[in-house]
Amino acid sequence: MRDTGAYIADTYALGAGPWTMTPVARGALGQIWKLSGNGTAWAVKELLFGEGEPDVRAEAALLGAAEPLGISAPRLMPDRTGALALRLPEGSWVKLYDWVDGSEADPSDPEILNWCGRTLALLHQAGEGTDEAPNDWYEGSPGESDWAELLDRVDRAGLPWTRELERFIATTAVELGQYVSPSVPGDVVLSHLDLRPQNVLVGTGGPVLLDWDNAGPVSAEREVARALYVWSGGSDFEAEAARRLVRAYRDAGGRAVVKGVEAFSMLFATDLNYVHVQAACAVDPTVTAEQRDFGGREAVAKLRSVPDPGATARLVEAVAAEW
Repeated sequence: MRDTGAYIADTYALGAGPWTMTPVARGALGQIWKLSGNGTAWAVKELLFGEGEPDVRAEAALLGAAEPLGISAPRLMPDRTGALALRLPEGSWVKLYDWVDGSEADPSDPEILNWCGRTLALLHQAGEGTDEAPNDWYEGSPGESDWAELLDRVDRAGLPWTRELERFIATTAVELGQYVSPSVPGDVVLSHLDLRPQNVLVGTGGPVLLDWDNAGPVSAEREVARALYVWSGGSDFEAEAARRLVRAYRDAGGRAVVKGVEAFSMLFATDLNYVHVQAACAVDPTVTAEQRDFGGREAVAKLRSVPDPGATARLVEAVAAEW
């Protein structure tokens, strides 16, 4: 990737180099590279899916609103022309960010939980006033015909997890799907939508929130509910961790209140959609073999780790006194 690194460095006016690109991590949306040269380092996110120029307006707007509130995040860098996304000669699109050194956030650390609750509250303040509606990824889930078509494709491909997917569709997908519904318009804010430990690096200057690609409108209550579930340990949650996060959220001015299992609609919707999208990728002849393998691994992992509605009901009870 030496030539690609030089092309990116030139377009962003980073200096003469030499420049090297090192793969760092692969996520659902793209590949992260470390671009190094001239004693500096930058994070390059290569977007592997989607057609056309990526829409970065919500990401840029939320980053701009969050910075004055003290939320630390990598800068989304403009190129020489002011564009926030660059199309490579090979066809894929990339975005350039500050490189951040640090370790993944530890959700068992009380101070990290305090930071998470406070950050959610600040994000919701920064994103108040939007009149946009949340994307279907967060408000809807695959229907019966969607699942049936997917299962047929996976079955014809002879994948070893076909029967596991079939059982999931017949049971868990039905159970979770009944809680997925549109949110109340007055509760919608512009926010991060993916605040989880994997997207937080803790360095010498404290926690830094990464991966703002999904920024957009969301129900504040549902984002808090998802954060409670993710940061307190999932279905086997630690009640005190959840209560600490709620207290930090409320103390920082957060107004959303998680009232019942229905508040976890976003959590259920995103997991159901993730299973569907990754399983479909696993049998998509138009993507690379590496992308198909990734999709299969991700689909199976999510099949085995989707939330338990009973656990979310107990989580609501555990934090009820904190509101």
